[in-house]
Amino acid sequence: MFRKKYSEDLFNHWHEVEVRYRDLDTNNHVNNAVFNTYFEEARINFITTIPEFIKGLEEKKSFVLVKCTIEYLKPIIYPSKLLIGSGCTEVGNSSIEALQAIYDADSHQLLSVALTKGVWFNLNTQRPERIPEIADIDAYMVEKD
Repeated sequence: MFRKKYSEDLFNHWHEVEVRYRDLDTNNHVNNAVFNTYFEEARINFITTIPEFIKGLEEKKSFVLVKCTIEYLKPIIYPSKLLIGSGCTEVGNSSIEALQAIYDADSHQLLSVALTKGVWFNLNTQRPERIPEIADIDAYMVEKD
């Protein structure tokens, strides 16, 4: 999977997260379950930067996570600031595959990588729907390898 060194150009979208003391486990590093929370926060932030998705959210549509694969490459410690890059690798009729990477904001070490798949979902009908046409989709795309 993805193992690229940090570069601001790797992803179109970056989100910063501060590690909280409560995120730690008994080994004194961030609990693996919290990695998913960091990735989720960054994905939501990413989605809300795309005008077509903002309109969909207003119409009670959203992404439902159907798959998430996380690789834990290095422990995350407290205190730390994290940079989470997010981008799309594939766009289907009703689903999007996203690649995300967590880097330490100071050392730029790659700490974790996630590959997720979300389905565009109508919350009123409780059914998947076609993803809206995104005007500048290439700007949000990223290479897996």
